Amino acid sequence: MPDRPAGATTGATESAASWTRRRLGETPVFFVVGVLAAAVFTIGWGYALMSYGGSGSGVSVQVVAWEVESADEASVSFQVNSDAPAECVITARDAQHVVVGQKSVDVESGIRDVTATVDTIREASAVEVGSCREQSSTR
Repeated sequence: MPDRPAGATTGATESAASWTRRRLGETPVFFVVGVLAAAVFTIGWGYALMSYGGSGSGVSVQVVAWEVESADEASVSFQVNSDAPAECVITARDAQHVVVGQKSVDVESGIRDVTATVDTIREASAVEVGSCREQSSTR
């Protein structure tokens, strides 16, 4: 008569799946690990989007109006709200969306109405505030 039942296996021949099932039971380990990984990924992705979008910075910009003055000049009026002095980049583009002029404008902290004129190499069809970034106080 054998020492073990006919269906019993030894430790060496036992498969990993049956060992895992016997060790952990019916616990949904992979499901829990997957949910935790998805949560970490979602939080990281949200933080990256907030950082890239600039929602953490203290600068907001609103273009009020822009006008093409002549074939070699365009202007834009905009409002800046910042906690510290900011530098804004003004960009003029032609009908084919090619940059035809660009200018950097320094803006003091607080709520400021700014009008800037950009020299262009040919007639612009649109003027925009490309970006506004706070400047460090050690500038």
